Amino acid sequence: MNPAELLTLLVGTPSVSGEEGPLADQVQDLVAAKGFEVHRSGANLWFTLGKVGGPRLLLNSHLDTVPPCAGWSGDPFTPAWHGPRLQGLGANDAKGSVAAILLAAFELAAQPLPGEVVVALTAEEETGGAGLATILDQLGPLDGAVVGEPTGLRVCAAQRGLLVLKCTARGQSGHVAHAQMLGAENAIHKAARDISRIAGMDFPAHPLLGSQKAQVTQIQGGLRRNQVPDACEFFVDLRTGPDQDHDALAAQFQGLLESEVAVHSKRYLPKGTDPNHPIVRAALSAAAKAGPVGSGTTSDWAFLGDVPAVKAGPGDTFRSHRPDEYLTLPELEAGIAFYAKLAPAFFKALAVKEALHG
Repeated sequence: MNPAELLTLLVGTPSVSGEEGPLADQVQDLVAAKGFEVHRSGANLWFTLGKVGGPRLLLNSHLDTVPPCAGWSGDPFTPAWHGPRLQGLGANDAKGSVAAILLAAFELAAQPLPGEVVVALTAEEETGGAGLATILDQLGPLDGAVVGEPTGLRVCAAQRGLLVLKCTARGQSGHVAHAQMLGAENAIHKAARDISRIAGMDFPAHPLLGSQKAQVTQIQGGLRRNQVPDACEFFVDLRTGPDQDHDALAAQFQGLLESEVAVHSKRYLPKGTDPNHPIVRAALSAAAKAGPVGSGTTSDWAFLGDVPAVKAGPGDTFRSHRPDEYLTLPELEAGIAFYAKLAPAFFKALAVKEALHG
């Protein structure tokens, strides 16, 4: 199966997050037909190639997509080629990476590798559900990882995390007509003061990710128009950097705000890998890039723990989750070459590091 045929097959099989089963079936059959032993848990698939007992490299991407949004010029579930461009839901995010990883793995299987490549194609990345995090302990120890996402083959050595805080301002209810005489405390006014404080907060810039601001994304308060509200709830979204601790940040907010602060979500941890680590140097070499960049979006990298990793793949992150999503054939072919070059380069860089440091 050539690259265009594989991408057409992947895009033509709907796999909205949580409904990846039919696509997982097709990919499992395809990989098994190539002679690999395929392991499966739910809609997560993985297989290995190369030298057992050597260093181990994970190549990962996700099978699922977001639901189609409005504004598509055609059926998002029907792949349509327009010259070298394939339009369809998931073509860019991230079935292009899936196709490139698979075809690169088939190439690598014919080579003598000094290490083992673990290919994991996983589910529910878009929803943070039963995906990579649920099978990581079954993959075995890993010396490095590459997460396939549309980065234009730019090598992301840092990725923002996500901290969501639920803040609740408390007040005292009363009739609006008597609010001043009763000294009733308006919870919405208290929340407004806190929101203003949040807007003025600054955080240290990261060398690859730059600076960021916390954003208030939802607010709700008040029962009736003639009643002083006794509660107002709002949510804060902060995209964090590798040098920021989520619990410490939550404590910082609580120390600044009048409202009660509770952590709503902190599981998407920020990630960063030393630019001199073999996985970064191997990826830069394979992509012919001068240096790494940062990524503001989250991915399954958040669940890889201490495994040194980068995020890189064919496509453009700004096409993701938009109507008429597409990937070009030259982008796909470049992605195949990238992953195929990366694995040997990683094993070589790791061996050089070990030789220099004993």
